[in-house]
Amino acid sequence: MLMRTDPFREIDRLAQQVLGTSARPTTMTMDAWRDGDTFEVQFDLPGVSPDSINLDVERNVVTIRAERPDVEENVEMLAAERPRGVFSRQLVLGENLDTENIEASYDSGVLSLRIPVAEQAKPRKIAITSKGGERQAIRS
Repeated sequence: MLMRTDPFREIDRLAQQVLGTSARPTTMTMDAWRDGDTFEVQFDLPGVSPDSINLDVERNVVTIRAERPDVEENVEMLAAERPRGVFSRQLVLGENLDTENIEASYDSGVLSLRIPVAEQAKPRKIAITSKGGERQAIRS
């Protein structure tokens, strides 16, 4: 049997874990969409304990931080492809979202955020009076 060794394999693996690649980013992956008057965001965090997730809001910046612990030292790893350590992500939200009323839930390795659209950003009708005294509604 011919075995070929690659002296740079471990360096390559370490660089992928630290710097990430397009296929394996060091940040948590997410999906985001708007559903009516709510902005929804979901983050993939499989294998992360809910107790290790921190969610902070400062003005219009939401910071998510989570940690997947290292494997015990006395265990001989045969394959170590899942990233471990601290993951973080920041979202800069527009002024049209209500950061005071963010709801967060964690289920089956997915962190979900529901951020309502701020009342002042919702469409509304404004009544306009004419010189004739009639009132008309115009949607803005």
